[in-house]
This record gives sequence, C-alpha cells and structure tokens, in this order.
Amino acid sequence: MTMSSEQIALEIAKALDAKQADDIKVFDVGEVSGVTDFYVVATGTSAPHLKALVSETQRHMKSLDVASYRTSGASDSGWVVVDYIHAVAHVFSPEARAYYNIERLWATAREVQLPHPGR
Repeated sequence: MTMSSEQIALEIAKALDAKQADDIKVFDVGEVSGVTDFYVVATGTSAPHLKALVSETQRHMKSLDVASYRTSGASDSGWVVVDYIHAVAHVFSPEARAYYNIERLWATAREVQLPHPGR
C-alpha cells in the first residue's frame, strides 16, 4: 500500500505523540515550499528525549515500509531533522524551537488538524 504525503506526515506525528513529544504541529507546505509537501514539528524535553523521539519515529515509519532519506543534526544540538522526502520531521529542544521559530516560515501554510489529542 502506498501512503499519501499527508498520511506519512500524520504517521510521523503519531510516532512522536507515542513518545510524549510536546506541541506537535503538521504543516501542509506543498504550496509554499519546493522541498517537501509536509513539515512535522515537535519538541522534546531533553537530549535523551529528542533521541527517543527520533528513534521511535524511525522505528514506526520503518514498520510501515517508509524509509527515511536522511537524518541531520544530533540530539545534543537541540535540533534533529528526519527527511522522508514527502514529509520532513523537525524535532527540537524547547530552546532551539523558540530560537529558530521555523513555524514563522510557514505562516501561510495550512496547519493539519491532528486526529489524536497530542500535548
């Protein structure tokens, strides 16, 4: 079964939620970005939490036969990016998320309503 870009993004969000990521947001950036269709943004509470969030996301997506193209950054840096081509996950420490405020780049993008409550 082939997943749509939005389904990939929602599954990433689901994996992040399973490991208690904070403030999970999914943006449909297809109209405003030439890089990908969806960005998923989430916050972890510490470097070990960021590592667990990325690990769970990769495990979950692999179980769905969705391979990541590339992972950049390190949990110690406060920002890890996992690229699934059609959806890209950004996992931040609270400080890095506040500093970079990347949501402002997608201010005109549609925010996707998550089917699960999140945090």
